[in-house]
Amino acid sequence: MCNRYRLTAKQAEIAATFGIRPPYEPDETYPVPDIFPTGKKTPFYGQVVIQDGADRKIERMEWGVPTQVPSKRDPAVKLTKYVTNVRNLSSSFWRSMLTTPGRRCLVPVTAFSEFGVAPGEDGKKPLHWFDVPSRPIFAFAGIWRPTERGNAYGFLTTEPNAIVAPIHPKAMPVVLHDDDYDHWLSAPWDDLKGLVAPYPSQLMRLG
Repeated sequence: MCNRYRLTAKQAEIAATFGIRPPYEPDETYPVPDIFPTGKKTPFYGQVVIQDGADRKIERMEWGVPTQVPSKRDPAVKLTKYVTNVRNLSSSFWRSMLTTPGRRCLVPVTAFSEFGVAPGEDGKKPLHWFDVPSRPIFAFAGIWRPTERGNAYGFLTTEPNAIVAPIHPKAMPVVLHDDDYDHWLSAPWDDLKGLVAPYPSQLMRLG
């Protein structure tokens, strides 16, 4: 499960990559390079690309879609959980977003991380970073929805490819190819299911 990624590019570079025309937010409003999941008390934000009519735009949203889950101590009590990674695509909770093009987004990324399986000499699991050398900025397949605290997003995960699996055998983010951006933001969900697949490992790099 990816719970930390980076976006080190400037907004002009992101805008050019995703076909966004100015005006857009100035550089100083962007988050620090490492992006973490939102907190229960303190919101944390990332940047996503959404389709707004005929245009695309960059929006700041919380990374983590809130949902209610039963408490382990008392199942009758509901607790708020912020879900960052979307894996169960048959869930009715996600399906409303997946099947609505306006609720899909692109999540710009320059690198993402996974913790290794085996602890290192210090007893802690090492953090590994992955990027795509030929694509300085790439994108996860994301979804978003309005919440009481504002808009929030998550992104899809799938089976890991050959470079991610030895580090994190459970899953990896769904990395879209450049040619798939328009489809992800506009096509019917039934036409997009094939995009939920591991990104080619030969195109990635382990840092």
